[in-house]
Amino acid sequence: MRVPPFRRFRPFYQAASIFILGMVIGSVVYNSLYHASYNKLWINNKDLQVQILQYEEDIKTLKKYSKQPTVIREIKIRTEQKSEPIDSLIEKEIVQMMGKDLAALRGRSIFDIDTDSKLTRSLLDDKIYTVRDKDYKIKIRTMLVMEGVLQIWVDIGN
Repeated sequence: MRVPPFRRFRPFYQAASIFILGMVIGSVVYNSLYHASYNKLWINNKDLQVQILQYEEDIKTLKKYSKQPTVIREIKIRTEQKSEPIDSLIEKEIVQMMGKDLAALRGRSIFDIDTDSKLTRSLLDDKIYTVRDKDYKIKIRTMLVMEGVLQIWVDIGN
């Protein structure tokens, strides 16, 4: 029995292999673009959820303490990184946890901030928060009260 020569089919095999290789590369590119856009959407959604929770807390305290101008009505936490930058979602989760820990300061008098700042520093300084099975150490840098808003600058490190 005679085997036909495959030299006749070589252009067909080359065209088919280039077509299949193009399909594989195209699917890889499409999948990477899809996952990048989905990841960006998920991060944006998480940021908005954190903002909604913060705004709800602010609305509650503003309604509760609207008649008292000398109390802490809002708490804003600003973050700084010491060494390597961390993921923004991890940063948001740490800020959210710190907001829950600092909720006791809402409604306190602005004039008693010296005792409150000592209490806050002793409670939160060098505190370790665990996010996604990784520990992050918090160090309070600055606390500032102005017009009922307590602003806290913290360093987040490993």
